[in-house]
Amino acid sequence: MALIVQKFGGSSVANAEKIERVAWIIAEKYTEGNDVVVVLSAQGDTTDDLITKANEINPNPSKREMDMLLSTGEQISVALMAMALEKLGLPVVSLTGWQIGMQTNTEYNNARIKALSAERIKAELDRRRIVLVAGFQGINRYDDITTLGRGGSDTTAVALAVVLNADLCQIFSDVEGVYTSDPRKIPGAKKLDEITYDEMLELASLGAQVLHNRSVEMAKRYNVKMEVLSSYVRKPGTKVKGVTKVEQSKISGVAMDTNVAQIAIMEVEDEPGIAFRVFQALSKEKINVDIILQSVGRNTTKDISFTVARTDLDCAVAALKEAQKFIGFSDISMNANVAKVSIVGAGMMSSPGVAAMMFEALYDSKVNIGLISTSEIKISVLVDEHEADRAMSAIHARFFET
Repeated sequence: MALIVQKFGGSSVANAEKIERVAWIIAEKYTEGNDVVVVLSAQGDTTDDLITKANEINPNPSKREMDMLLSTGEQISVALMAMALEKLGLPVVSLTGWQIGMQTNTEYNNARIKALSAERIKAELDRRRIVLVAGFQGINRYDDITTLGRGGSDTTAVALAVVLNADLCQIFSDVEGVYTSDPRKIPGAKKLDEITYDEMLELASLGAQVLHNRSVEMAKRYNVKMEVLSSYVRKPGTKVKGVTKVEQSKISGVAMDTNVAQIAIMEVEDEPGIAFRVFQALSKEKINVDIILQSVGRNTTKDISFTVARTDLDCAVAALKEAQKFIGFSDISMNANVAKVSIVGAGMMSSPGVAAMMFEALYDSKVNIGLISTSEIKISVLVDEHEADRAMSAIHARFFET
């Protein structure tokens, strides 16, 4: 008998028919004699619909009240799934984030898990019940409901797998596993049998929407056995693990992120401490910076360009303008019409010429490159948003289809 944590995304439970399909998947594992804990996301477009309802009332609601509202989506899912499993004659209980002891920090909308007792879950498992958990949510020290950010149900599932010492954490979605690129955009994308935590983390952070990046971070830290698979097609998915058995190809995947904006500040003094002032202003607003380029300017000055999430653009520009005298720059420009295209692969470390292949593919497709960022297992480039799909297709074809 094993203890299995399963997570089903919103598309997998979008309507009554899909809920019944998932109920049979859960029932199959349970009737095999396993202990089963299931984490569910909100149905279909429920979260987006709730955001729309909030904006109809107040275009600028408090983050606390948004968490109170958005957490209801997952509660609907677990209650409906419990009813479906009851219909099959199986013992089941649905629980919210606070009922399972999910303690978070006080950052509404994007909370971090601080502690998870899971005593209630263990007690229910001892009674041989299937435990359904509302993903994406917890409770802070003020007893307020908090949410973990979009995709946070993945993190809920991995956290439960860690605390319960689960034998397996299965992440179900509408695709059959992790692909070399988005199969909905790249017809030639290939499913991977396995991928390392590091590669999956990079892909998740660079725009691949298969797993929440924080869930992969946690899985890597605690060596959680993970599998990404489909709730529609009953076949093995992609195993996410520390070391893969097969020899690494040059790259494992191509990802695209359109939630990107570029900011440039011009004519800052070329002296120690300037970069600190720039990024300190952004840090105070909890804005993450990605690709950074410092270029030679004029007359002992320099220009600094960098990228932020497009959703943080207005806040970032406001913070920099407020600190303009402290930083000392002449002008600021921004561009929200960009996208980041990246390749990821542990095999890049032992395969010279990967960057040249990538840039050649972009050159052949007449895609101009803006900023460039590299690490041991990734190369990212900034391109015009309207050329991003073409860039991703060209790069994927060069590495996987020729």
